[in-house]
Amino acid sequence: MLKRSPKKKLIGKHQTHGKDTGSPHVQVAILSVEIDLLAKHLQEHSKDESARRGLLGKVAQRRKILNYLKMHKPKEYEKVLSSNKLKK
Repeated sequence: MLKRSPKKKLIGKHQTHGKDTGSPHVQVAILSVEIDLLAKHLQEHSKDESARRGLLGKVAQRRKILNYLKMHKPKEYEKVLSSNKLKK
C-alpha cells in the first residue's frame, strides 16, 4: 500500500482536472505502482501467499480498467499505456 505523500504526487501527475482522484488514468497509475511494490516484496518473501493473492487481485483490477478503456475510449487507453510504460 502506498503512503499518502507518494500517492498524492502520483495523483497530481495523472489527474485530468483539479479534483480528479478516481479517473481510470489515476487508478491505473496507483495500481501499477502498488503492483511493482508487491512484486519486489514477493522476490524477497517468496512464501508470502497473502501478498501473492493481493498481487493477483490488483493485476486483475488493473486489467479490468484497461479493458474498459480499450473498449470505450481507445485514445485514452493508448495514452494510459504509454504514460505508465505498460505493454498491450
